[in-house]
Formats: sequence, structure tokens, C-alpha cells
Amino acid sequence: MSLLDVSPVVPVVVIDDAEKAVPLAAALLRGGVGIVEVTLRTPAALEAIRRIAAEVPDTVVGAGTVTASEHAAAALAAGARFLVTPGSTDRVLDAAADTGLPVLPGAATVTEAMRLAERGYTELKFFPAAAAGGVPFLKSIAGPLPDLRFCPTGGISANTAADYLALPNVGCVGGSWLTPAAALAADDYAELERLAGEAAALR
Repeated sequence: MSLLDVSPVVPVVVIDDAEKAVPLAAALLRGGVGIVEVTLRTPAALEAIRRIAAEVPDTVVGAGTVTASEHAAAALAAGARFLVTPGSTDRVLDAAADTGLPVLPGAATVTEAMRLAERGYTELKFFPAAAAGGVPFLKSIAGPLPDLRFCPTGGISANTAADYLALPNVGCVGGSWLTPAAALAADDYAELERLAGEAAALR
């Protein structure tokens, strides 16, 4: 199955405390979201990926914000099952490819999307989605780039996700609203489960 077909929404998560990783992933899974992108923005991120991979095996855990070549190997070693890049330099793409993991490489322009297509990628992250043109941009490139599918991420909310998902060239969206910082701080995993249930129903 394609990464873009696992869930209509891929939670994009910043984890400051690895202890919260397993209950977070378990709550999302109970709500019907079996995929999570842990961003490599905190010192706890790799340990969080390790714990989710080991203790919540039914969740497809990946590493996001892969911005340096060394991130790719570290994420693979931690148990990540996919990689997501916000942009696409040759060094990062080469390192990501070397892992053998599925990769969602980031693109924000037509030229970037075409360069990625030349490298064999047909499923891309569109980032930063809202700032880079949002739904109108994706609509406009569906004609000239009919073989590409996207996971738009960045500035998408529960209120706008359905607009993106209605597009034929969008497989899923990425969003941070499923794991709000306040709910995580309060260990309110029932709220995460509720938000995941709403997201899963968007398909």
C-alpha cells in the first residue's frame, strides 16, 4: 500500500518527551489513524521513533524534517518505516534512497516537482502547502503533471483538510492539529483519540 493511502491525515508530531510517544501513537491508532510522522526537531525524536516502532507495531512510524544526509541513516536505525523531507537537495535524496525506505520528498514549485519526477518519485510532499499556493496551486498542476500525487502539509487544519482531500492528485494531508501541544502536556490521550477519529472519517 502507498503511504498516501494509509490514512487521510498523517499526524505531524513534535515530541519533546519520549515517554509520551507510545501513548500518543496508541491513542491515534485507537482513533483509526495508523501512521505518524515524528519530526526530527527535538532531541527526543529518535528515541520516540524507537519506542513507537517497538511497542506500537501496527502504526507506520516515519521520520519527518529530514534535512541532512545523516538524518536518514539515524532514522532507519531507530526503526522508521518512511522518511519525509521538507525540501529536496541531492545529498538528502541520495542518503534517503540509500536507506531503502519509502520517501516523501518535499516540493513547493513545479520545477521541484518535475526534478523529483525525473528521479522516479511520483508521490511528493507539497510544503509549505498553504503558503505555497494551497488548493488552487495543486488544482493548476494536475493537468501538466498528471502522474504525481501529493501529501500537502503546512498550514492545513481540520477545517481545510477536506478541500485538499477532494483533489484527485492528493492522497492525504499532513497536519499537526491531531496532536495539540496542550493535550500532550496534559496527557489527554482521549482528546487525541477523538481528533484521530474525526480525521479518519475524512476519507
